[in-house]
Amino acid sequence: MQRTIVKEAKSVDEAIRLACEELNIDREDAEIEIINEGNKGILGIIGNKNAVVRVTEKITVESIVEDFLTPVFDAMGIEADIDIEKKDEEVVVRLSGENIGIIIGRRGETLDSLQYLLSLVINRTLNVYYRVTLDVADYRRKREETLIRLANRIADKVARTRKNLTLEPMNPYERRIIHSTLQNHKYVDTYSIGEEPNRKVVIRYKHSKAD
Repeated sequence: MQRTIVKEAKSVDEAIRLACEELNIDREDAEIEIINEGNKGILGIIGNKNAVVRVTEKITVESIVEDFLTPVFDAMGIEADIDIEKKDEEVVVRLSGENIGIIIGRRGETLDSLQYLLSLVINRTLNVYYRVTLDVADYRRKREETLIRLANRIADKVARTRKNLTLEPMNPYERRIIHSTLQNHKYVDTYSIGEEPNRKVVIRYKHSKAD
């Protein structure tokens, strides 16, 4: 939620500085409306008026992330440190802290749901498109490494036995890892079957003319 404050001081710059200090933001993160520029009156004494400004905290990716996740963490009874990295069209939010694993959920389902909702909030609020990744204790990287190993292991088995194998249901992100890992494999290819949220990857043996 945007915070706004009206501040009065002897000059516009002083009023802005005081308002930013109270909001604990930098000047570049503020939307500034000058309500009254003020004047020094006669000899700086008679009829002088203070400057009045309205300073509003700009909506940023950082503020949106904090405002969205903090109530979630409070409801779950956990404390989490939030690290936000923004580059080009990508926003990566990394979470750390004690008992933070509860946010991951079964097969990452809770984490994926939070990531989806956070992405909606960011993109709708700012009216731009950011690719949003929400990660907990480096779970995404570890999960990707696990899936790559799984894909290669199952592919070797399919190539050896020449029997297709179907993996457990996976979300779109995880299925893309499997497809990408095996896209140039000599003996197998992949495709997906089923409906969400139970869509699965099939690793299929490539039949050659010699077969």
